[in-house]
Amino acid sequence: MATRLLEERGDSLARARNAQGEFLSSINMSATGAWEFDFKVNPRPTGRGTKVIYTEYDLPRATAEPHDVIIGSDGNAYYSNFGEQTFGMIDPKTGKHSEVQIPEFKKGWPQGMLGLRPDSQGNMWLGNMYQGSIVRVDIKDKKVTTWNLPPEMNKDQTQVNMVRPESSHVDGKVWSQNNGFAAIHRLDIKTGQIETLEPFKAAAQGENHNIYDIVPDSKNNVYFTDFAADYIGKVDKDTMKVTLFTMPKKPSAPRRGFMDSQNRMWFGEYRGNRIAMFDTKTESFKQWDMPTAWSNPYDVHLDKNGEAWTGSMLNDRVSRLNPQTGTFVEYLLPKTTNIRRVFTENVDGKTVFWVGSNHGASIIKLEPLD
Repeated sequence: MATRLLEERGDSLARARNAQGEFLSSINMSATGAWEFDFKVNPRPTGRGTKVIYTEYDLPRATAEPHDVIIGSDGNAYYSNFGEQTFGMIDPKTGKHSEVQIPEFKKGWPQGMLGLRPDSQGNMWLGNMYQGSIVRVDIKDKKVTTWNLPPEMNKDQTQVNMVRPESSHVDGKVWSQNNGFAAIHRLDIKTGQIETLEPFKAAAQGENHNIYDIVPDSKNNVYFTDFAADYIGKVDKDTMKVTLFTMPKKPSAPRRGFMDSQNRMWFGEYRGNRIAMFDTKTESFKQWDMPTAWSNPYDVHLDKNGEAWTGSMLNDRVSRLNPQTGTFVEYLLPKTTNIRRVFTENVDGKTVFWVGSNHGASIIKLEPLD
C-alpha cells in the first residue's frame, strides 16, 4: 500500500491528529467507569422529508468509490473513482455500466480521482490526485487526454484534486489546484503549458492554508476556498492578483462550491455547520445554519428552482434549503453513504438529486415528490 506523504506546509496535519487523539482519549472510558454525558439520537425526518423515492444503482465492484457523480448532457450518470484508475458511467434507464481506463503515471503512488466537472461541450475533466495530472474524457468517443504537472510541481506530495473547465470557452484556460503545495494551476489547452500561482508561499511560519476547491465565474476568474484559514480567495484571470475575503463566522472551513448563473458562489462550511453564499458582485456573504448538529456539509449545488442542496459526510442526511425563507427539508438516505459531491438536475420542472455512495460502491438518485 502506498503511503500518502504530508504536505510541504509543515506538520499541521500531524499536530491536528495529535490534538484529535488527545481529545478522544479525554472522552473515552480509559479513565472513568461511566460516560459523563448523555447520548442523543437525532429524530428521523418527517413530513416532506418522507415524501421521496430512492433509486440505487450498484457498481460492479465493491472497491469502486464514486466520489463525484454528475449527469452528462447525454443523460448518463458519470462518476470519478476515488480509489482506482477508472472513470465510470451508468445509463440510468437501463442500469448498464461501463468504464474508461485512466493512465497511471506514478507507479506505486495512490490511485484514484476526485473532482469531476464538465466543460461547455459536455466533456468531462478530472483531478488525477496523487498521479499529478489533469484528465479530460471526450463524452462522445471516450478518448482520454492528459496533462502532467511540470516537474517542479510534480513531487511526492503533489495532489491535484480539483479541475475546473466550466468557463474555459472564454479564454481556453482550465484551472486546477494542488493540495500538496496550496497552489493553483492554469492550463492553456492549446499549448499544453501549465502556469502556477502560490498565493501563500510567503506565509509566516506556522500559518496554515489549504486551497480546497476552486470555482470559476462566468469570465473565468477563479475563486477558491481556504479550508484551513477560513478565507474565500479570488484570482483575477488577467493580472493573477489575489484578493482574500474573510469568512464572517469562525470556525468555518469552506469546502466545495458551485457558481450559479448570477456569479454567486455557494459552498459548504464544513466546520461551521452552515451553507454559505458569496456574492462576487457585492463581495458579501450570506449564511444559513444547518438544522441538524454535526451535519458538516461538504458541497452545495443550487437547483434550477433556486434551492440549495447539500449532504452530510457523517449522518447520511441530504438537506434542501429554500434561501428565500430559510427553511430546510431533510432526507435520510437508506444506507451509510459518506456523501461528498452533490448534483441536481431538472426533470419536467422538478429537481432530481444525485450522489455517489463513496463507501457503498453505488450511485443514488433521490426524487422528492413535492
